Amino acid sequence: MDYNANNTPSTGAESPLLNNFVGGVVDYKGRPVLRPKSGCWRSAYFIIGVEVAERFAYYGVSSNLIMYLTGPLGQSTATAAENVNVWSGTASLLPLLGAFIADAFLGRYLTIIIASLLYILALALLAFSTMLPSDCKNTIGDSSCPPRLQVITFFVSLYLVAFAQGGHKPCVQAFGADQFDADDPKELKSKSSFFNWWYFGLCGGSTVGIFVVSYIQENLSWGLGFGIPCIIMGFALIMFLLGTMSYRFQEKTQGRNGLIRIGSVFVKALRNWRTIYPTVSPQEQAGGTSLHQDPQEFRFLDKALVLCDQSNEDETICSIDEVEEAKAVLRLVPIWAGCLAYSTVICQTPTLFTKQGATMDRSIGSTFEVPAASLQSFIGLSIVILIPLYDMVLVPVTRSVTRIPSGITMLQRIGVGIFVSIVLMVVAAVVETKRLKMAYEYGLLDDPSAIIPMKIWWLLPQYLLAGVSEVLTLVGMQEFFYDQMPSDLKSVGLALYLSVAGIGSFLSSFLIVIVEKTTGGNGGDGWIDDNLNRGHVDYFYYLLAVISAGAFVMYLYAAKSYVYIQRRAL
Repeated sequence: MDYNANNTPSTGAESPLLNNFVGGVVDYKGRPVLRPKSGCWRSAYFIIGVEVAERFAYYGVSSNLIMYLTGPLGQSTATAAENVNVWSGTASLLPLLGAFIADAFLGRYLTIIIASLLYILALALLAFSTMLPSDCKNTIGDSSCPPRLQVITFFVSLYLVAFAQGGHKPCVQAFGADQFDADDPKELKSKSSFFNWWYFGLCGGSTVGIFVVSYIQENLSWGLGFGIPCIIMGFALIMFLLGTMSYRFQEKTQGRNGLIRIGSVFVKALRNWRTIYPTVSPQEQAGGTSLHQDPQEFRFLDKALVLCDQSNEDETICSIDEVEEAKAVLRLVPIWAGCLAYSTVICQTPTLFTKQGATMDRSIGSTFEVPAASLQSFIGLSIVILIPLYDMVLVPVTRSVTRIPSGITMLQRIGVGIFVSIVLMVVAAVVETKRLKMAYEYGLLDDPSAIIPMKIWWLLPQYLLAGVSEVLTLVGMQEFFYDQMPSDLKSVGLALYLSVAGIGSFLSSFLIVIVEKTTGGNGGDGWIDDNLNRGHVDYFYYLLAVISAGAFVMYLYAAKSYVYIQRRAL
């Protein structure tokens, strides 16, 4: 049975002639769009290809960043981990700015082109910075080494990369989802699959980028390792431009921009805060029936609507639709907050997981040595394997039971992934405990450069679990935050999803600072020490598991009470 945009059965009564045209979109010349000649997978393939290239470039920089900071730039492990987390967090928050610029001013297509050009420039400067002279080579922990031209140029270029991807990432994904018409039953199913295959391409690009670029960086040249992503981004821009004639572009709305509409509701509702709550009846304050059967936290918006009806004719505070839009956005906040601990867990993979791997036996045969950062490629590899299984096996099976086009709901998918991330942290802690035991048994506790006689493949389960959790949580979050936002704020919705990773990275940095100061005082060995053999990263992982479990309970409560904009039940 087919379903329409509200997940209700389609009657099939649409006119075939009218159905050839897609409402609300135009082509690159502003003309009405014919369904058979535009959008859908013919356009999505170009856009997914762009994401493959962009993620190759991004992870070519980020995956091995901690090794560059602790190596050529001479930073301590804790400082480097903090810097990586702060940069990663900034990179994940900047899409909010990029999405605002796209949705309010430039449009997604033009924003993507400008961001791509800036991306290419930033990567070129990053490669150039590695060729500048530095006195900080191999002086790990030497705080006396002053910032020189290389360090300044490197960090300026690094944050320019973050700024460029902030405009690129939310717009490319939203633009890709725009190619599918949610009012057409077949395209609605394809849109849900798009998010799966989008992440498939994303992980394919990042997996190749991590493995290939990290090897080049550690064994050939850091300059070449940063230069290759620059070339790849150039190809990505060309690929995006080639698909222009097939793209569907969102038609410009005649009314106010969505951000302005929703923002005005919040501003005017808060301005009338003191007027609103005295008008709430004792029954409403005690949890009685509100105007729209909404939870207590949304009733001040309902009262803003009442004031709107009672305002003078010359000043309309807000419309019913605007208030409902604002409440829909506000409902996303508890879900967003419930996912923060998950992102704090995942951001350990390019930092502490990589430093663990660098202390272990990475040899294959007698000559080849696996770069520690390359194990991150197994996250992408597991995702590349699991997504087709999820989309082509699990979804049809569960759909036959639940009658939901996506098999299970978006929030159910996210929740299962968060639970897997808790298991991931426990497994990582157990493996680290074994690594420390091996270091003790072989008398290597006081030798930070020693290779522990324990194969790096012991870390593989935690990387694979990270891949499983991403298939469930991150893909689910992408679809959820895109689907539940107003039509002209889809880029902002995806930026909101990306901001979860950003805040999670900052929280990770904050936790590392607190743990370092709390456990490493009086000159003792802290949990996160430059000499990991004297540290206790396993304790830090257990701490993250406990925090994640608490956040998971909060998420379950928020998910259970969430009401979808469309007719989807939890």
